[in-house]
Amino acid sequence: MKKMKLSQEVFDLYDQYAHNRIDRREFVDKIKFYAVGGLTVPAILEYLLPKYEEKQQVRSDDDRLKIETIEYDSPKGGGKIKGQLARPMNSVEKLPGVVVVHENRGLNPHIADVGRRAALAGFITLAPDALSPLGGYPGNDDDGRTLQSKRDRNEMLEDFIAAFQHLKDHPECTGKVGVVGFCFGGWICNMMAVRVPELRASVPFYGGQPAAEEVPNIKAPLLLHFAGLDERVNAGWPDYAAALQKNNKEYNAHLYPSVNHGFHNDSTPRYDWDAANLAWNRTLEFFNAKLK
Repeated sequence: MKKMKLSQEVFDLYDQYAHNRIDRREFVDKIKFYAVGGLTVPAILEYLLPKYEEKQQVRSDDDRLKIETIEYDSPKGGGKIKGQLARPMNSVEKLPGVVVVHENRGLNPHIADVGRRAALAGFITLAPDALSPLGGYPGNDDDGRTLQSKRDRNEMLEDFIAAFQHLKDHPECTGKVGVVGFCFGGWICNMMAVRVPELRASVPFYGGQPAAEEVPNIKAPLLLHFAGLDERVNAGWPDYAAALQKNNKEYNAHLYPSVNHGFHNDSTPRYDWDAANLAWNRTLEFFNAKLK
């Protein structure tokens, strides 16, 4: 689709909508103000919504990978959780593991794609679907957000902690496991660093922060990615950074100027190629250093 020139206010409204701060009716009503100069509300909506099928980098039938849907137990969370397990085809050695954590809408095609990208880089990856107890990702993000809002986020945290343990114990895994996540998944990454002493590396993309009193429990090194225009998430970073420094925690944080929350997601116009590729390359370098 041809690139559309939209004001930052439209992207800010989309962020509110995507994080359930306004509903679809209010979102549509507010963007009517920006439907000028030949733009229409339907055109703006179509432009903003994700284009999953068009933007798959590593497809689910890629013959370089062994990909399967598995189910594991999360006794403190949602019970039986399904996820995508991916690793390089015909690998003869055990591989380090990476848990890939979705946003606030379940395991959509983009996050599954990210799991496959990480597998191609030489890891065994598990991308769980925290919507499994409610039937799984429903096929679109609007319904996915609605479903995920019905689950307790601390129970979902338990689902991803259980995913860590499942991957760590997998016969094809070395036992060295890290985690990467986006938005809600970034918060999960931070909280797994707090809760999982054996976690070897944590990479939150624009994720919410733990409370300062929880920071002393962090053992894993952190690589944190922030979007320069993401005032909502960035507001909590100074206090988190101060707590990390006070407790002598290993971390490296990167702020990517002039990009929006969700800049790594190449299925939406918030995507920024330069920032996304730099952040992803840094992520793979970090995992290679900490897990291999």
